[in-house]
Amino acid sequence: MCICLITVSFAGSRSNAAPYAAFVMDARTGEVLHARNADTRLHPASLTKMMTLYVAFQAIQRGEITLDTEVTVTANAASEPPSKLGLRTGQKIKMRYLLRAAAVKSANDAATAIGEAISGSEDAFATRMNRTAAAMGMTSTTFKNANGLTQSGHLSTARDMSILGRHVIYDYPQYYNLFSRRTADAGVAEVRHTNRRWLDSYPGADGIKTGYTNAAGFNLVASAQRGQERIIATVFGGTSTAARNKQISELMDMGFNRAPSKATIDRPELVASAEPTQETVQGNSGPATNGGAGKTVRVSGKVSQSPRPQTRPAQEPAMQLAVNAADINDVLAQVLGVADATAATQTAPTEAADAVAVALAGAYAATPQVRPTNLVTASAEMGPAPAPAPEIVTRVSTSGGRLWGVNIGRYGSRYEAERVLLKVALNEMSTLDGSLRKVEARSGGYDANFMGLTRETADLACRRLQARGTPCFMIGSEG
Repeated sequence: MCICLITVSFAGSRSNAAPYAAFVMDARTGEVLHARNADTRLHPASLTKMMTLYVAFQAIQRGEITLDTEVTVTANAASEPPSKLGLRTGQKIKMRYLLRAAAVKSANDAATAIGEAISGSEDAFATRMNRTAAAMGMTSTTFKNANGLTQSGHLSTARDMSILGRHVIYDYPQYYNLFSRRTADAGVAEVRHTNRRWLDSYPGADGIKTGYTNAAGFNLVASAQRGQERIIATVFGGTSTAARNKQISELMDMGFNRAPSKATIDRPELVASAEPTQETVQGNSGPATNGGAGKTVRVSGKVSQSPRPQTRPAQEPAMQLAVNAADINDVLAQVLGVADATAATQTAPTEAADAVAVALAGAYAATPQVRPTNLVTASAEMGPAPAPAPEIVTRVSTSGGRLWGVNIGRYGSRYEAERVLLKVALNEMSTLDGSLRKVEARSGGYDANFMGLTRETADLACRRLQARGTPCFMIGSEG
């Protein structure tokens, strides 16, 4: 009889185990390296919070809300079960603390508060989450809430969650560090990362999100980078934290073994906001709504006239510089007074690149206007002026929020990185003017960066460069 009871109990535990699924992706290209039950719709648990945070990053970038917005906690958010931050009904807390709590501690009350603050209700926020998921190509995902607690119909797949993780990494790199912080100040408490054991044990690990419920089992979407390679691996249905971590490490090892050492980064297309703007116009024709971004505008009365704006005065088109590698070498040879610039720059690439910049800037400089002849200068009245003191020119200012930059790739030598920076600077002078070209030595090569930009300028520069086929992502620190 005892043996029979033990057998029945074991069979019951197996039947209640969450289904297993796995997916491995080369994050640089999106290439699938391994898949098992990857399209089976399962409970994602707190992997859901990746989408909650993605939509929050999107709303912050679009100006719908800020990191310092004071969010009033609702009774619905405060009543969420653990894991939670311990928020109270009516409490006010900054959005930045909610983001940290959701990303690091996986706090359910913080996730719900984020959704309600952005969309007004958790249901409306779930609708926005689903629109965003559809725009990403997450074809098998349906969100019902912002936190991932088990709810009928709230389902996703290992493939879809990997796609979401890739978008988080490449679309909002300025916030991605949230997912690797071992601890964080969440305003009302210091919180600890739910996945710190794996982050500390696996070389190159840098994120991103765990999830657990009874129905889901132990889930994890993880990312690791080694040199130029980055792998995303996803596990659904782990039987314990230790078993899940072991499985994800094995999948990561498989990914790094199968992925090519070098690959051109093919970043996913940035997802446009999926939040409709309710623009209500009240007049003789009644109310009307237009799609857009979540603000309500009410205009009473009737538009009497719509004057046409005056034509802008004609201006000469701005000079476009098209500089290729041959141009750079030609000018470089002239500046250095040698026949072959490549050999000379092996010893002093930075000085050579700066010399080219000065020479090309002079070559392409616009002709100044003739100075008026009727000006009375101070020197005419006061006599000869003393010799001017040496002028110190600073190329980068940290005022006005110029703490951002853009990365345009990693290269095999410092000279190659300097050369690409110069070429890009000459072709994108309108947005990169005043920035600092900076080459940083990394374990896998040399990163080519432009630093000293505002967030808006960095975003604009990246969009323009990506449109030309130049790899680019923003770098900075926020949150």
